[in-house]
Amino acid sequence: MIHRQTLTQLAADLRARKVSSVELVRTFLARIEASQPALNAFVSITAEQALAAAEAADQRLAGGGGGALEGVPIGHKDLFCTAGVRTSCGSRMLANFVSPYDATVVARLKAAGAVMLGKLNMDEFAMGSSNETSHFGPVRNPWNTALVPGGSSGGSAAAVAARLLPAATATDTGGSIRQPAAFCGITGIKPTYGRVSRHGMIAFASSLDQGGVLAASAEDAARVLREMAGFDPRDSTSVDRPVPDYLAGLGAPLQGVRIGVLKEFFDTGLDPQYERCVREALAVFERLGARLREVSLPNIPLSVPVYYVVAPAECSSNLARYDGVRFGHRCRDPRDLQDLYKRSRSEGFGAEVKRRIMTGTYVLSAGYYDAYYLKAQRVRRLITADFERAFGEVDLLMGPTTPTAAFALGAKTADPITMYLNDIYTISANLAGLPAMSVPCGFTAGLPVGLQIIGPHFAEQALLQAAHRYQLETDWHQRIPEQYA
Repeated sequence: MIHRQTLTQLAADLRARKVSSVELVRTFLARIEASQPALNAFVSITAEQALAAAEAADQRLAGGGGGALEGVPIGHKDLFCTAGVRTSCGSRMLANFVSPYDATVVARLKAAGAVMLGKLNMDEFAMGSSNETSHFGPVRNPWNTALVPGGSSGGSAAAVAARLLPAATATDTGGSIRQPAAFCGITGIKPTYGRVSRHGMIAFASSLDQGGVLAASAEDAARVLREMAGFDPRDSTSVDRPVPDYLAGLGAPLQGVRIGVLKEFFDTGLDPQYERCVREALAVFERLGARLREVSLPNIPLSVPVYYVVAPAECSSNLARYDGVRFGHRCRDPRDLQDLYKRSRSEGFGAEVKRRIMTGTYVLSAGYYDAYYLKAQRVRRLITADFERAFGEVDLLMGPTTPTAAFALGAKTADPITMYLNDIYTISANLAGLPAMSVPCGFTAGLPVGLQIIGPHFAEQALLQAAHRYQLETDWHQRIPEQYA
């Protein structure tokens, strides 16, 4: 069946004219429509635009032309600006915002021929670990709709896991690609900070945000990342460095690859059955010729407190622009300018966003900047130094992606600290700007488990190669929730 094929297979079939882009788009649009009441993965569905783009792609393919992703259906997380299509960031604040331009990621994938089916639901302004903070309602996990899909890229992850589309864009500020990838049993990669342009990607925390990919397999993720990565002069944080062909050498052997097993990730908070799956995955790498050794990063336990000082501080600054004056939600009949600011922001932002804005404003305020923000940045440097030392001894680091499998909707919303601790294994890679990915490696109580792989800066190719070799030996990435198979 079409929807069970990988993005790589679909791209090849389109090129060989075994299937048309219009046929693919109609198939996936029907699946999206049927699944929306149960999963709520999409905020906007762009059926007319998608069919028009598919017809144009078919014409290019018939003439022997087209890009590397010509005619392949994808979706975009709803914080990537899309010309003429609503970009809401999952917030009432931007519920009616229609961007006049495409984000660089969107433009590059469009240039490669990809066909956008719609915009995917997300935690409001990417602030959340469960996709329950969206103004448009929570996304549900396709493996069990009583559970969360992870966040903030939960819509993207749920859609790929349910095979509503073969791949989707996503972003990762503290684990928002890897954690939902683990919860939904798919592959997700967060590249090195600066590898993918942030132009047109609505900001949460500017020194941490990075665009990436969610797909069924490492090979599919490599195919999409190759098209979206690269220097962008419109993004001051973009790194001017050549992008390798991520598909080249995917089948390279792992003989002699040095893998560090992260000691701090196998702590008392890790579910024993989850640990068993991860240990079994590590044994596969060892069987394939990799050399495993335990590695300690002593400052890693400080990642969560550092993150929840730095990220709210940056969000407080970034979200100051939503004042009801220029764009975004505006309150009715403001009495004066002060009332306009206060009511527009109070009405437009949800509880979690307000919580983080207030926290960030506090840690940046006079008298607290040195005690909190400056100290957090110093500890951030210590965490980065731990990684630098580790990569002097090993080529890759591995461990669990999350402490547990997906949890129930509503289980942690009343306790923000418990919710924040769910990102305990993913945050450090963002603080250090490192590439990291999650690949499915088993099941516990019928729910997917994720193995996390972290590499040195700009080592995306090594991560993808290791993940692909693992996926050649296992079939966890091919599993689909029964009701969507």
